[in-house]
Amino acid sequence: MEPTRDQVRQAPKVLLHDHLDGGLRPSTIVELAAAIGHELPAPDAESLGRWFAESADSGSLERYLETFDHTVAVMQTAEALTRVARECVEDLSTDGVVYAEVRYAPEQHVSEGLTLDEVVGAVQEGFDAGVADATAAGRPIVVRQLLTAMRHQARSMEIAELSIAWRERGVAGFDIAGAEAGYPPTRHLDAFEYLQRENSHFTIHAGEAFGLPSIWQALQWCGADRLGHGVRIIDDVTVNDDGTVELGRLAAYVRDQRIPLELCPASNIQTGAASSIAEHPIGLLTKLRFRVTVNTDNRLMSGTSMTDEMMSLVEAFGYGFDDLQWFTVNAMKSAFLPFDERLAIINEVIKPGYAALRA
Repeated sequence: MEPTRDQVRQAPKVLLHDHLDGGLRPSTIVELAAAIGHELPAPDAESLGRWFAESADSGSLERYLETFDHTVAVMQTAEALTRVARECVEDLSTDGVVYAEVRYAPEQHVSEGLTLDEVVGAVQEGFDAGVADATAAGRPIVVRQLLTAMRHQARSMEIAELSIAWRERGVAGFDIAGAEAGYPPTRHLDAFEYLQRENSHFTIHAGEAFGLPSIWQALQWCGADRLGHGVRIIDDVTVNDDGTVELGRLAAYVRDQRIPLELCPASNIQTGAASSIAEHPIGLLTKLRFRVTVNTDNRLMSGTSMTDEMMSLVEAFGYGFDDLQWFTVNAMKSAFLPFDERLAIINEVIKPGYAALRA
């Protein structure tokens, strides 16, 4: 039975790759911008939402990146960060997400005088409030922070140390993001080696805009636990004329080691990693049983949600409840959460949730 949209919304979902500054509500941006006198490209929430969608779909990287100038600009005070974080949790829980790791770069939120520590504290306050609200509304959710360092800057060690300082207080791990070309992950080896010594978790944006060398460095030089996107691993997969498939050494390693791929279908299309959902590598990677997970990346820019992402796969590939549960369990297995907590969510939330939908 093909799942309906309402059933997919009800299904328990796990989200590993979602940017806090890429998921604001347009109405919140309008209100926060008015309070600080920040000029927006559109005057009201409805037209601003359209502007974000059109800019992200424009095919212009410059225009796509401009969208973040506006979201980051209104996230420079503790109050604004707390509000955005709280609303993020509310939006995710309403969409049926039961576990989420939400990432952002603390270094991008200090222009008005906040310290890095104050930034993380403000976000955590918002997450805690959002979780409490969701629980009270009968939509329990677990949310953790991922602290991101920008790969073109030189603050990765500082952010890595910040993630360790907060790891018992809501931070689950570390990430680097930004332009891959020209800024290889090996520029931040000291941070990754520090995190490994501290027995910490980290993911690396790799294999999105840049190809296999980025993935290889993230794994073999830096020791990433997961690949942020990783969609370009498909470049190491050959489909022969007779339909047989051959994996290159790197692709075989990624599959054999069960390295999670944080795939973001809608975003991957916008960035040119795939021409359409039907042509997205997720279809073949799922068939080959890589550790595929489904994610949103930037919900505002892509005009998406976890329900949207999963429904697009149902429609493109004919996936059913078993497939959606497989994606979800993959993600939960790959979460930067202690094993017993991951197992509890799988056995007590995800599996019963899907069983109820099949009934």
